[in-house]
Amino acid sequence: MIRTLSGATLKAAAAGAQPIKDVITTRRLHSTYDVAVVGAGIVGLATVRELILRHPSLSFVLLEKEKELAVHQSGHNSGVIHSGIYYTPGSLKARLCVRGATLAYEYCDKKGLPYKKCGKLIVALEQEEIPRLQALYERGMKNNVRDLSIVDAKGIREREPFCRGIMALDSPYTGIVDWRMVALRYGQDFQEAGGTVVTESEVNDFSMVTESPAGSTEGMKYPIAIRDKKGNEVRCRYVLTCGGLYSDRLSQISGCSQEPRIVPFRGDYLVLKPEKHYLVKGNIYPVPDPRFPFLGVHFTPRMDGSVWLGPNAVLAFKREGYKVYDFNVRDFADALSFRGLQRLVMKNISYGIGEMYRGIFIGAQVKILQKYIPELSLSDVLRGPAGVRAQALDRDGNLVDDFVFDGGVGDVGSRVLHVRNAPSPAATSSLAIAEMVADEVESRFAL
Repeated sequence: MIRTLSGATLKAAAAGAQPIKDVITTRRLHSTYDVAVVGAGIVGLATVRELILRHPSLSFVLLEKEKELAVHQSGHNSGVIHSGIYYTPGSLKARLCVRGATLAYEYCDKKGLPYKKCGKLIVALEQEEIPRLQALYERGMKNNVRDLSIVDAKGIREREPFCRGIMALDSPYTGIVDWRMVALRYGQDFQEAGGTVVTESEVNDFSMVTESPAGSTEGMKYPIAIRDKKGNEVRCRYVLTCGGLYSDRLSQISGCSQEPRIVPFRGDYLVLKPEKHYLVKGNIYPVPDPRFPFLGVHFTPRMDGSVWLGPNAVLAFKREGYKVYDFNVRDFADALSFRGLQRLVMKNISYGIGEMYRGIFIGAQVKILQKYIPELSLSDVLRGPAGVRAQALDRDGNLVDDFVFDGGVGDVGSRVLHVRNAPSPAATSSLAIAEMVADEVESRFAL
């Protein structure tokens, strides 16, 4: 039996009316499609939507291992619509983020999805941070980020009355949205265009077939067999994988390189108590320190009215381990045995120890946050949710910060394209990423 989601179910979920419920229908186990996409996170959903809108005469299937869509990185992120400030001018990340933000706002307007342009301040606390702040401003201008400006201490207080700093980069185009709701709406668009969504299908094999499906009169038109752990099989002409936390393993199944490897980092958030929400109006971020790999703790308002503080960044002992004690032997062994992680740890050992300490003793994290909002106290915060980031690493311990595509060799590999890495801010960039990936699919497979 293949488990599918109905369009009505996706529509209700995308509208926020209810969690996704599975609707079970029975199909032939040897279903055939022109293109199969593996992975129903926001990148997979945006891409399969883009492909079916471009090629409505082709048949598409989306395979997802979970019962619901967009439940991992796409459903456990901060909910920010980034404007494109941080990224190297001319890089894919920069171009895709800037275009993606514009497309995201346009899409939400068109579909009636709620969002807020609450803005972002990147705040300098010390004189030594000002050159880095000014460099960020110049980078943002080169990236064509909208409406950027530098404000002084008075300008900071005008925008965030409880925030203290000596200078800040103001990005009013930055916003917030429920990215999972957006992702589900992509899925609804896909189904309304005639696409098929199959859940509870954890893919574990790609292979070339030697005979056509039973009862088929189309011969070897669909030469790739995709099998899941339950023994179900889907046949197709071409495969695209958007596996997120499992992108490296999906690539290896088809004979591709093991690198870059995915190492999971968990980010634990604190939440501001409701009676203290008045302390924060928009996003408040630190000036990033180029010595360390992550952005640092920040203040993030949410669409539901809550305010998240953090996150830290620590190695997760399970690829989908949202709790401190979540553990998977294979995931843990794969991470620790990888030379790239070993080198990353050695280069950032003091930073890593500090992150673990702040994760255990939240007072240490609050002390950092108090530098920006002195009125904040330990009694104002509670432990909150967590997310897991799929961080791609090379064997030298370098973070892979841009997009990586990979196609295998041989008969199977020539018909498979893997999105090996779609780094943050993938949600903001999702519609722009989808355009790029669809172009790549068309180029490689001559759709």
